[in-house]
Amino acid sequence: MTSQVERLGILTGGGDCPGLNPVIRAVVRRASAEGISVQGIRNGWKGLVEKDAISLDLNSVSGILHKGGTVLGTSRTNPYKDPKQLASLKANWTQLGLDALIAVGGEDTLGVATRLVQEKFKIVGVPKTIDNDLSETDYTFGFDTAVNIAMESIDRLHTTAESHHRIMVVEVMGRHAGWIAVHAGMAGGADFILVPEIPIDVEEVCAAIRKRHERGKTFSIIVVAEGAEFSKGQTLQKDRKLDAFGHVRLGGIGDALGELIEEKTGFETRVTVLGHVQRGGSPTAFDRVLGTRFGVKAVELVLKGEWGKMVSLKGNAIVPVSIEAATKKLKKVDMELYEIARIFFG
Repeated sequence: MTSQVERLGILTGGGDCPGLNPVIRAVVRRASAEGISVQGIRNGWKGLVEKDAISLDLNSVSGILHKGGTVLGTSRTNPYKDPKQLASLKANWTQLGLDALIAVGGEDTLGVATRLVQEKFKIVGVPKTIDNDLSETDYTFGFDTAVNIAMESIDRLHTTAESHHRIMVVEVMGRHAGWIAVHAGMAGGADFILVPEIPIDVEEVCAAIRKRHERGKTFSIIVVAEGAEFSKGQTLQKDRKLDAFGHVRLGGIGDALGELIEEKTGFETRVTVLGHVQRGGSPTAFDRVLGTRFGVKAVELVLKGEWGKMVSLKGNAIVPVSIEAATKKLKKVDMELYEIARIFFG
């Protein structure tokens, strides 16, 4: 062990997702084996701002592997928006006696981590987003669970769409990237998939639906990511309120698309918005294993003193990468994969 860490913190920030608890469990198990005590910071960066922490030991993480969400709670707190919050965070780091911290989160949570590392705080990152849009890692935990939930929903919608001869529009998560839409749409046999990377061409969608009707298929399934746009920069928003990182709440693209399809084709159209259902419930086996591997590797990076690094899945290996590089740009859908999906449109 090259780094002198006796007291390690861990926090989970941003949106909850399946696989967070396996990470927490793995961190505590691996750290405890090295005689390191672990402090669980409640509710993301907010917990450090408010000095809200609990001791984690083997008993406190027993039985959480299969649970969704995060036992530590989470929030979308950005301490860099308020100098007082930032000063409080730094003071509480010292008062809690933290030698190092493992930050589990997506671009926003890890963006804060990057800035703190630049100020010489000892932090290791763990990537978390069901959208799978963090750079420098092939997959993030939670994504596989979300895809499976969306796929099962599409499977169920097939039967009612076919029975009622309807067009079904399924809105799935994906603010900036359409990974869930593409994977779930392909696996669920969707007849068209719409993603944020490519502006929606309503006429193309309607043409595909008409083509299906001409060959006797009286129903269609259209999957659309919540961040998909009719024209560049024109996402639909639930309201104008911004979170601490400047994000609006997206929503409504499914309803808008459904109205246009029914208006242009004359075919009865229904819309299903999966929303937070995709975030909830138990993680899949893949996400439990990936979360566990990430947690163990994160502690090993702490032991080596590899600050400013994030654990990453490359192929089947867990390797360290720069947190800053991982959060510098979003990982968009591979267009080669999307072209494969397009073969089955219509």
